[in-house]
Amino acid sequence: MTGEVQVTFLPEGLISEVSRGTTLFVAAHWVDLPIDSTCGGVGTCGRCRVRLNDFEFPIHPVDQEWLTPVELSEGWRIACRAEADRSLECWVPEPMQMPLSAIAGTGRAVAVEPAVKKLLVALTVEDPEDKSSVEQQLRKALAGAGLGSVKISQHLAFQVGDLLRTSGPDVTLTVCDEHLVDVEPRETSDRCLGLAIDLGTTTVVGSLIDLAKGEILAEKSLLNRQSVFGADVISRIAYTTASDTRRLEMQIAALETLNQLAIELADEAGIDERQIYQVVVVGNPTMLHLLLGIDAHPIAVEPFVTTFSSEQDLEAAELKLAIHPGARVQTLPFIGAYVGADTVGGLHATDVLRADELRLFVDVGTNSEIVLGSSDGAWACSAPAGPAFEGGRIRNGMMASEGAIRRVKLGEQVKLDVVGDQAPRGICGSGLIQAIAELGRVGLLAPSGLLYRPEEVPEHPLVSRLIQIDEVRAFQLAEEVVLTQVDIREVQAAKGAISTGISVLLETAGLGLEDIHEVLLAGSFGSAIDPWSARALGLVPWVDLERIQSVGNAALEGAKMALMSFRERQIARGISSKVQYVELSAMPDFNNRYLMELSFPLEQGT
Repeated sequence: MTGEVQVTFLPEGLISEVSRGTTLFVAAHWVDLPIDSTCGGVGTCGRCRVRLNDFEFPIHPVDQEWLTPVELSEGWRIACRAEADRSLECWVPEPMQMPLSAIAGTGRAVAVEPAVKKLLVALTVEDPEDKSSVEQQLRKALAGAGLGSVKISQHLAFQVGDLLRTSGPDVTLTVCDEHLVDVEPRETSDRCLGLAIDLGTTTVVGSLIDLAKGEILAEKSLLNRQSVFGADVISRIAYTTASDTRRLEMQIAALETLNQLAIELADEAGIDERQIYQVVVVGNPTMLHLLLGIDAHPIAVEPFVTTFSSEQDLEAAELKLAIHPGARVQTLPFIGAYVGADTVGGLHATDVLRADELRLFVDVGTNSEIVLGSSDGAWACSAPAGPAFEGGRIRNGMMASEGAIRRVKLGEQVKLDVVGDQAPRGICGSGLIQAIAELGRVGLLAPSGLLYRPEEVPEHPLVSRLIQIDEVRAFQLAEEVVLTQVDIREVQAAKGAISTGISVLLETAGLGLEDIHEVLLAGSFGSAIDPWSARALGLVPWVDLERIQSVGNAALEGAKMALMSFRERQIARGISSKVQYVELSAMPDFNNRYLMELSFPLEQGT
């Protein structure tokens, strides 16, 4: 982690502790102090002025563009360009009033300030009184809105002349960050959409958002089409190393999933997918490398490095996404080789790094990310849990779709809660976890993970459900659904990896279970897990149940926040520098630790 510095904002006296190099603009937002800006904090509007008590603070070229020599000598600087390289004080003239807000993350009010802006302007063509070119008129209109540094692609500028001749002078300019995305005839400000995507190893989830209002129009999840090439990131990397053709296959599979998601979301909302102007994608490093067609092989071999770790920003046309071709496709940064943008999004949505109390964040999935942290510091690792929690390698495993058992309660009888209230066809992750925990609770499963034989529990009311399939012990949940000993071992292996990661982070931080104020279960799957069952299997530490909270798909919530507000996106960019990454596979005693964590804590009779 980089060094921390303190920025004190006057006259409020708010103190923001941020990583060295963080801009004053972002540091102010860390303490909920919004500084005025119309350009999204990219230095093109000159509105985010602050005065530093340190008159020797470096002068940025942007400062010279917007501030007079006298103002510079008095300590005035443009906040979005001024990087805090030391502890300092600065005076904010008058914080702006927060605009329309939307609820995102874990119940937070997020200011609706998207990077996408729409401007209605009047341009002229073939006017003898106006000798300026169409491109010059575009630049003049953008400069008038404080967006003078916006980049205009050549092909878009060439199209505008024809547009003016056929549709008249009134056009709407769509800008995302520093890019002119589109020029449309007449007023189209009511059509401004964005797409937040959590690109999971097994499941891809998308949220279509009206950026003008901060409203969610539709949400949907799909199976990642890459799954046919391997259930986890290591198997997918191995597949791509054989040839560039295979890497392209993997990229196409991801893009086909995203395109299907965009089209289905647009259909559900009754809009044209070309009205989507910005996409924020989060996912683990391997998923984002494969999405962008970048070789992920270095991630799988020591010293486990990524080709990139910073946020990426590219045009939708480069990826052939089925949205507006000029839309910006952006990612959040990575923390480490196996802890990526999805974790950054999750930490941002849950405010783990801004809280005084220590919290344990666990995103349960094929690759389970674990973060232990607070405002005093944070540590992260990734546990290779495998696909069991999402139905992979489970005999009757399936996603949480119609016919999936999602809740199990054992007693004198077997009580099942099935998605769609129909006959059970299989079992999804939440049902799997609860079924195993219930088997332990009623005395049909040993802490070692071994199912008892009928002759070992002859008086048990559910003894008839203990069967054998192909000489493998099993428990009959429903007529067509069984839970086998092999299934239980798969869950044990996944649980062992996660609990090992938790113990390593606690030891690295020099902390104990008693120091954990709260456990946050994240992810689409994590939010569906019964807290008692998670504790009974050892997926989370043995803490009071009221201290275990489900926070839903926090990664997607973080992506939504970054999409709704350019300020939130800038905050998210700084998270990775605040977290220390721990590589579990590099630990010499990892295997021994892992073996010690395989048994289930269980608790019977409750």
